[in-house]
Amino acid sequence: MYKKFNAFDKYLFILLSLSMALFYIYSAAVSPFSSQYHRGIYVLITYILGILLYPSKFKFGKSFDYALILMIILTCGYFMLNYEALMYRAGMETRTDGIISMIGILVGVEIARRVIGNVFVLIGLIFLVYGVWGIHFPEPFSHPGNSLAEMSTIIFLKDDGVFGIVANAIATFILLFVIFGSFLEKSGAHKFFIDFPLALVGHKTGGPAKVAIISSALFGSISGSAIANTVSTGAFTIPMMKKAGFRPHVAGGIEPAASVGGMFLPPIMGAGAFIMSEITGVPYVKIMLISIFPALMYFFSVFVMVHFEAKKMNIKGTKSEKSAMEILKKEGVYIIPLILITLFMVTGFSAALSAVIGIFSCILVSWFRRETRMTLSDIVDAVCMGAESSVKIGATLGIIGIIISVLSNSGFILTFTSIMIDFAKGSLFLTILLVALASLVLGMGVPGTVAYLVTAVVAVPVFTHMGVNLIAAHMIVYWLSQDSNITPPVCIAAFAGATIAEANMWKTALVAFKYAKFLYLGAFLFGYVPGFSMQGDAWDIVKAYLIITIGTFLFSYLLSGTWFRSRRRQDIEIVE
Repeated sequence: MYKKFNAFDKYLFILLSLSMALFYIYSAAVSPFSSQYHRGIYVLITYILGILLYPSKFKFGKSFDYALILMIILTCGYFMLNYEALMYRAGMETRTDGIISMIGILVGVEIARRVIGNVFVLIGLIFLVYGVWGIHFPEPFSHPGNSLAEMSTIIFLKDDGVFGIVANAIATFILLFVIFGSFLEKSGAHKFFIDFPLALVGHKTGGPAKVAIISSALFGSISGSAIANTVSTGAFTIPMMKKAGFRPHVAGGIEPAASVGGMFLPPIMGAGAFIMSEITGVPYVKIMLISIFPALMYFFSVFVMVHFEAKKMNIKGTKSEKSAMEILKKEGVYIIPLILITLFMVTGFSAALSAVIGIFSCILVSWFRRETRMTLSDIVDAVCMGAESSVKIGATLGIIGIIISVLSNSGFILTFTSIMIDFAKGSLFLTILLVALASLVLGMGVPGTVAYLVTAVVAVPVFTHMGVNLIAAHMIVYWLSQDSNITPPVCIAAFAGATIAEANMWKTALVAFKYAKFLYLGAFLFGYVPGFSMQGDAWDIVKAYLIITIGTFLFSYLLSGTWFRSRRRQDIEIVE
């Protein structure tokens, strides 16, 4: 998108993207910067990039945009330069603090409106109203409230708000991994993610759909976005599935159902996993290890359902011109960056440094083949692609700051926890259902990462109160927060699959919902089976894994409807 800018905006975008990448690469690999600069620089640059990527459509929009950029520099600069003084006078903020904070909030809201949409902004404004005028709300949600200036300083200048834990997680981990994903794609790995699964299973029953599952797992493990996964691999796999005999809405539904699994599969998973590490204080590598088996079970479930659907429809595969071994020998080098990142994290290196190593390994790997060698222009392009992708995450910070600050300062979390426990009457099953519904409703207006964060703040205390392990409680919320990608009525990944398949959107969404059912089963397994999240001794974990593998197969087989349809055909034959 940045390539379509006018000359000044284009070079400004490139300069800011390179500056941000170099700043955080240096911070991860050489020496970290002070907290206020570490968080402030990310917000500053991301907000400006957001203005450039999503310009105003008014008659004098360009002048308005440049005015906003000056406001961004003013407010973020004020936070960074006055950080220590702000900490000293906490609770006694000046009038200037309040004015700067209100300007900063308005700028953040405007950027969120442009990048994410009006519904997200409306949710944030409702929370802001609740934070200021909480005394007018009915019991038990009533709270003393704050003046607008006081609430603004809490949101913009305190550690719970815009420059809080989410900004820190994005600046520390997520940005570098997003850039790594763009470098891996630019190095030519995307072709391997399609060619290898095609040669491996393309010739099997329902082969093209199985290719979609494996390629979605490979690409999704580094993209961290179900929608990006759907449109990138789906552009190839969905037409291939249709050609093999899958009905358009089925082909369009299988791809997003498989793509959601990429949010759970290490080494990168989704942005929410890094935020989970930041919130819980649990090292990311541990979260990554816990996630491996559940993610594999998710893909296994979709795979089994696809297999029996293909057998029912008698859909044959498509044989690749090359064998899987030939492709692995020729293109297998593209796995090296993923292996390196995993090894470095497992052996104790930080996730940020591992991402930096992965970025440089992508450049080296690209030079193994003449046609994929990354030039300086390619490197700059990869950085800009990564920065552009990160804007969609960073643009949420203004509203996230409002939501988290209000939840933390109003006592709403304790109130909600008490209500949930009373309503569910101690039933973990009912509580998971209620959280699933809350995640779905929230996910209609906000990205999955935000849905996870907001739901986790209020729901995790409920689960831990019921005896669920902290990481398992977060995993329940994290898995359920992805359901809005494939669950009607708002299911963007499924609608993207329908668009590519040229199929009915609602039929496609229902198919995606059907194939992604393990999303909900996984949430219950995290709640009821400690071994599913690696709790207990080695035998408990192994036993849980074996039982769940068999159970997943039976669950997926029954859900595919093949057994029911076979019995029904037999009954019809007997009657005839």
